[in-house]
Amino acid sequence: MADMQQLLTLMARLRDPVAGCPWDLEQDFKSIVPHTLEEAYEVAQSIESGDLTELCDELGDLLFQVVFYAQLAQERGAFDFEKVVAAIAAKIVRRHPHVFGTAARPDAAEQHRSWETIKAEERRAKQTHGAAPPGALDGVARALPALPRAVKLQRRAARVGFDWDAPQPVLEKIHEELAELEVELDAGAGQDRLEDELGDVLFACANLARHLQVDAEAALRHTNAKFERRFRRLEAILCEADIDATSADLETLESAWQQAKREELER
Repeated sequence: MADMQQLLTLMARLRDPVAGCPWDLEQDFKSIVPHTLEEAYEVAQSIESGDLTELCDELGDLLFQVVFYAQLAQERGAFDFEKVVAAIAAKIVRRHPHVFGTAARPDAAEQHRSWETIKAEERRAKQTHGAAPPGALDGVARALPALPRAVKLQRRAARVGFDWDAPQPVLEKIHEELAELEVELDAGAGQDRLEDELGDVLFACANLARHLQVDAEAALRHTNAKFERRFRRLEAILCEADIDATSADLETLESAWQQAKREELER
């Protein structure tokens, strides 16, 4: 707690109107959101790389973001860091009655259902008088990246029965959406139509990942890493053959790509 207080004191000093840091003084809630998102992704990257030393450092950067928001709120008289801590502590206790209360200990699936039920009750409690009752999709943050947000929307819809009961119909839906995209391409559709149809394909793919119990975001990150790894090897293969990748024809590039894939698979 002493170290935490030191961090809060440092943050207050950075925002001191007289002796603070000019950059920190210019910031507001909106301006630091991109930094918060970047720090969260860097936490995820350090976890994927298995570098716990780096993870410790990145978690500190992410914690600093929380401290920054709390300082801005305190300056406005809205809340402070202690209130943030108190709120999350109360929420943890409230959402874990099987740990901090007398409820029976559930299995993982039961716990997830209980968690969602408690969160729905919390949303109802926040509802203003006379407002429409909360819907199944309420509370899914619009600021989430599109892929994980798609999965979360689908999970919420599934809770009220709007879902297939197996992966195969979802796969068929992907084929259907691809066929619709192909029709638009053949018709020379404009960008708006192509974006709409491609969005449907991506949404259906996210749904398939959910049904397969695959983390769609992690799967795409892994594929990105695989592509990067293989493409760098492609460049190296061409360099070894004294071929400039920027001027090579597609056949040469494809040949180097297939070699890079073979080498990786043979390891």
